[in-house]
Amino acid sequence: MSKKVVLAYSGGLDTSVAVRWMTEEMNVEVVAVAADVGQGGDWDVIKARALAAGAVDVVVVDVREEFARDFVGRALKANALYEGRYPLVSALSRPIIVKHLVEAARAHGADAVAHGCTGKGNDQVRFEVSTAALAPDLEVIAPVRGWGITREQSIDYARKWAIPVSVTKESPYSIDQNLWGRTIECGVLEDPWAQPPEDTFELTRPTATEPAELTITFDQGLPVALDGKTLGLSSLIGEVDRVVGSYGWGRIDMVENRRVGIKSREVYECPGALALLMAHADLESLTLERDLAHEKARLEPRWAELVYDGLWYSPLKAALDAFVEESQRHVSGDVRLRCEPGGRCFVAGRRSDVGLYDYTLATYEAADAFRHEDAEGFVRLWGLGVATWAARQARR
Repeated sequence: MSKKVVLAYSGGLDTSVAVRWMTEEMNVEVVAVAADVGQGGDWDVIKARALAAGAVDVVVVDVREEFARDFVGRALKANALYEGRYPLVSALSRPIIVKHLVEAARAHGADAVAHGCTGKGNDQVRFEVSTAALAPDLEVIAPVRGWGITREQSIDYARKWAIPVSVTKESPYSIDQNLWGRTIECGVLEDPWAQPPEDTFELTRPTATEPAELTITFDQGLPVALDGKTLGLSSLIGEVDRVVGSYGWGRIDMVENRRVGIKSREVYECPGALALLMAHADLESLTLERDLAHEKARLEPRWAELVYDGLWYSPLKAALDAFVEESQRHVSGDVRLRCEPGGRCFVAGRRSDVGLYDYTLATYEAADAFRHEDAEGFVRLWGLGVATWAARQARR
């Protein structure tokens, strides 16, 4: 009996070629598992493509709501931006894909799971470390790391076996998309000096001609309503994505430090993610106590690094999740975003019934209730250590 392998199948070039290559070169049966994380596309076409490539079965799992609730929601609460810019689009989807990949492997009695990642990418780390955490008994196969063929040769291989992939030598971009954003690699983008062509972008094509405002309502750190209308998280993200993206806002072009030790030029479109992260962080400025806000800001980059590095299922990540979740108990209120033609999106206002801004303490007008006389003693004691040092040691 042939060995059975469950492959994380995206429907793209690499995983489509991987189905046929493993079937021919490794003599295994391949079950393709495709996870709908909000990337769109025709799932009937994707299933047909996997079968044309030689898969013995194709499983499509709709995990959009789970992805939004348990993965994207946590990232939003953590204000997660890798290297201060990247909202972890691909990194967030990999652990949920692995979760369902392992479930499919158990259901099909598979001996191994497989992915279509190269040896220089981050996703190989995410797939394999997550698998080790959830199912250490399963073998992990990475055919793309071993077959030694270029992207152009992969296109030729797909043509040879009549695998209907959409990538061509004229349009060689590698795309990964989910409800949190879109990543674009390869082609001219591999030159960090080259400006991304406009045909690179889909989510941030500027079509809006008039300003618009969005009011986002948060409850305990999560957005729950848009302009007063209650929406599920995945639907709300999609609507913010659509509106903000129509102003041409939400593009990221960066040279990124990959986990494997190389620098890579990356282009992202994340209008909804960046707008919601901006709104959430702004609401925290109103609702978090000072020391909690400062400590959370210190830990946020570490949370993002753990997820980027494939350590979603790790003890430290779980511990930081507990901290973040506790910090969000009072992050509730409204944030008003304003979008303007020319690629602008910014916070125009914020309010909260549990906000810590007190007008009578902050104002310099007649309503001022701050006890100014208390400040003299406070400042003297606050600076006492420095004053003592200056008097005794500073000039010695």
